[in-house]
Order: sequence, then C-alpha cells, then structure tokens
Amino acid sequence: MKPLLRQPRFWLLSIAAFAVAAGTFSLGQWQLRRAAQKEALQAAIEDQSRQPLLDAQSLLAMKDDSGVVHRPATLKGVWKTEHTVFLDNRPMGGKSGFVAVTPLLLEGSRQAVLVQRGWVQRDFMDRAHVPAITTPAGLVTVHGRIAPPPSKLYEFKGVESGPIRQNMDIAAFGSEIGVPLLAVSMLQTDPANEGLLRDWPAPNLGVDKHYGYAFQWLGLCALVLVLYVWFQVIAPLRKSLRFSTWPPGLKSSKRRDNK
Repeated sequence: MKPLLRQPRFWLLSIAAFAVAAGTFSLGQWQLRRAAQKEALQAAIEDQSRQPLLDAQSLLAMKDDSGVVHRPATLKGVWKTEHTVFLDNRPMGGKSGFVAVTPLLLEGSRQAVLVQRGWVQRDFMDRAHVPAITTPAGLVTVHGRIAPPPSKLYEFKGVESGPIRQNMDIAAFGSEIGVPLLAVSMLQTDPANEGLLRDWPAPNLGVDKHYGYAFQWLGLCALVLVLYVWFQVIAPLRKSLRFSTWPPGLKSSKRRDNK
C-alpha cells in the first residue's frame, strides 16, 4: 500500500481543505470584529440618547454634527409649511406611504432644521395626490431626537422637485427654498395629532446579523476540518490497520487484486 504522505491526491486535498478552512475562519473573525464595532457604536448611540435635552441655541452652537445625532431635543420655531415635502416609498407598520418633512425655522435664528414629522398613508388610487396634514401656525415647540438626514432610496430620475419626492438632499433643498438648513434632521416624537403616525423604529445596527454570519462561517470552517481529519487521516489509518492484521496469504491476494 502506497504511504499516505507520498500520494499527490493527499497533498492536493490537504491544501484545498486548509485554504477553505483559513478563508472561512478569516471571514468569521471579520464578522465578529464588525459585530464588536457595531456594539460599540450602539452603546455610543444609547449614551447620546441619555444626554441632556438640546434647545435651538445649543443645536446651533454645535460645530460637530456627530455630537448631536441621536440626542433628545426640544426646539422652538415656526413651520415653513409651504415647503413641506412628502418622501415616497417609506414603509411604517408594514404599510407603504410617505414621510412628511417640513423645515422648522428656529426661534431667534435665520436657520432651519428639517423635521421628519411622521408617516401618512398614500392614496393608491391617485399617486400624485398630496395627503392632507395639519400644521400649526405661529411659534411651536417640537419634541424629538436629532437624526441623520432622511435615508436615500434608489432612484431612476435626476433632481426632483415638487411636494412628492423619492429622496432629498438637505443642502440642495435649502438652496432651493432659500432657507439655510442644518446638516442634520429631527425625528418628531410628539403625540401624533396631525394625521401622522410617529412609530419611529429604534436605531438598529444589525449586530445579531453579524453574529449569525460569524456562526455560519466558523461552523463551515469546523465542518471542513472535521471532514478532512475523518476522510484524509482517520479513514485511511483505519483501513491501513485492518490491512496489516490480515493473514499473509490474504495480503498477497489483495496486492494482486489491486494490480
């Protein structure tokens, strides 16, 4: 019987198995590192949510946007109702509809913040129909939390205009309406009494997803190594041991059969 370590097939399979094991182990470790990074970011978000309330003056004084995102805020200002925009294809509660956004001109300032006021269901019979929502006039107090700009969806068209849009660029929108807008937005959390739903989901960075992927990759790595040890080491060794215990006559016969 040809020694196992001298068989080219053994070395080819060994190289392939260890290459796959190394690759899957590396991917599993990468997913674990991503999970750790997102856990740290999630902890930072939760810490931000426990910070003192921001008012308009504190918000305007902030030079670094990362220092205000996810912080609770109570802002006073005047709604720029004529510049309300409905962002399309924004689901909430399992239903498709719009997220209404309106600039809030901050009290004592010429700057405004874009407020994501809430969700409203669209008219499926007339896609161009603008929902009716109530917007208080005069000075108002808005409670919520500071958030990044509204998320962007894939779009086929170029620059959009009108009250119904797929996406919004805050800087471009500020130039369009002639009102300087802050680089962040605000998610309004006041009790919904304006025909809007405000069931905003908590920030979810998908940490569990990374742990799930890591388990899959590391499990595949372990499976490859177990199969390799069984079929390349244990099984040939057992076969060799069985062969060595045969009577001499059977060994000679087996060798002739193999030829």
